Amino acid sequence: MAAVVSGLLAACLLAASCSPATTSATTSAGGGGAASAAPPVWLCAPGMTDDPCVQNLATTAVTATGARSASSLKPTASTSFACFYVYGTVSAEPSVNADLKRGKAEITAAEVQATPFSPVCQIYAPIYRQVTLADLAAHPDLNFGPAETVTAYDSIKAGFEDFLTHELDGRPFVVIGDSQGAAMLNLLLARLVDDVPALRSRLVTAIILGGNVEVPTGRLVGGTFKYIPACSRPGQTGCVIAYSAFPATPPADSLFGRPGQGVSLQSGQTARHGLQVVCVNPAALSGGPATLAPVFPSLLRAASTPWVSYPGLYTARCEHSDGASWLNVTKATGPADHRPTVTQNGGPAYGYHVWDLSLAQDNLVSDVAAAEATWTHDHP
Repeated sequence: MAAVVSGLLAACLLAASCSPATTSATTSAGGGGAASAAPPVWLCAPGMTDDPCVQNLATTAVTATGARSASSLKPTASTSFACFYVYGTVSAEPSVNADLKRGKAEITAAEVQATPFSPVCQIYAPIYRQVTLADLAAHPDLNFGPAETVTAYDSIKAGFEDFLTHELDGRPFVVIGDSQGAAMLNLLLARLVDDVPALRSRLVTAIILGGNVEVPTGRLVGGTFKYIPACSRPGQTGCVIAYSAFPATPPADSLFGRPGQGVSLQSGQTARHGLQVVCVNPAALSGGPATLAPVFPSLLRAASTPWVSYPGLYTARCEHSDGASWLNVTKATGPADHRPTVTQNGGPAYGYHVWDLSLAQDNLVSDVAAAEATWTHDHP
């Protein structure tokens, strides 16, 4: 349990806050199977005056020698592409499932994880009745009861269906999710997109981090999705970028990188035989080792800008061993490089889960931009 609590604290630090949202008797959009005509509560949506997914992107790059330079991207003004973002487990409410309030933890999660994608798409993110940190602490193996998982899924499903019906307006779209958010995207894509050719054809790319997308061993498709494959080349569209980062082979009890256990259970994936978890290197979609482009919120790092990047600090390569598949992340520089490095918050079973997105933030944004360029070329 200590390792789990450590992981939760690290997640809260990354999100800058563990402050619980104010609880209330808010009606769920489908929560627990109860129907509701209420519109979704948007955490992020174009036109909001307090949109946490559109924030200052000024970044300080710090090299191995300590040299610094500044840059800043701007949120896109284009309406060509839409992104649907599902945040991971952040709710510190004492209940099993969160309510539908825009709490500080949800807002900060969006600022940290969704804002970086604002230069390449308009971002939509609904509040959903996710399984809370309290319930995660009670189920450290992530084997939650069916009721709380159904409540979470029904809630995010209502938001996704509203997005598809009222917000997307026929546009191509990207989905982005981490941890519990990734597990929810596994279910949403499998149930609402994968079997619908007209909708699947508008999926530009899916970024599903720490969610255990699964395929038959040695294949790119099958398992979690029947038709949506793992990405295997730069600029490819209609595919999934998925991985869990570790410094070495995930242990036998790992929550990520091993099929049929841990986070797999949140999307109903219990089978293990003949399956492997997808690993796509975000810095080299076609495979092999490559240099990561990490960016971190500077509230955790010394910089005057909201973000700080550490070019050349890490390399990564997808590895498959002992039934596990993971993005093996290693420091690329020597002892003279004193830039801060990530640790396994939560212990070996978590690996670098807290940092999955940050470790490759600029790579992932570039991957989305490349897929959008392909889409534009193929759909003039």
